[in-house]
Amino acid sequence: MAFLLQQMLGDKLKNMTGGAEAADVAGEEKETAASKGMSREEFEEYQKQLIEEKIARDKEFATKKAERANLRVLLRDKYRLPQSAQDDATVQMAGDDLDIPEELAKMVDEDEEEEEINDSFMGKLQNMDVDFDSIKAKAQSTMTEVKQAAEDKCVMM
Repeated sequence: MAFLLQQMLGDKLKNMTGGAEAADVAGEEKETAASKGMSREEFEEYQKQLIEEKIARDKEFATKKAERANLRVLLRDKYRLPQSAQDDATVQMAGDDLDIPEELAKMVDEDEEEEEINDSFMGKLQNMDVDFDSIKAKAQSTMTEVKQAAEDKCVMM
């Protein structure tokens, strides 16, 4: 109910008062040396510190963002997922000053070692000249021979 009254009467009351509240709000947003109770030099130094702190925060944020992007790139490489152009661009913008967590680096190294071992075993299997059809035929013939020998020796079969 109060909301409806505010909506219906609010604009009319602002017109009657001349909209002074809006001017007060706009005036409070701008900081001055007098509003902070400082001299002009102190206020300028204060503004410089604020700007430097903001730049440092932005730089730290960009670095963290690039580290996360680098982590995503490494995980995509590890699990053979499609690459993201946005992550690649973020990593390139950050340059070489990215750190990856030690635990992740250990995991990646261990996985690479396991893949090398698996790759080498698979490589050996692929490089061997093995005719699987002949092996299959030989195994089937051996099974039939064993089965026939068992039937000859056993009356129940």
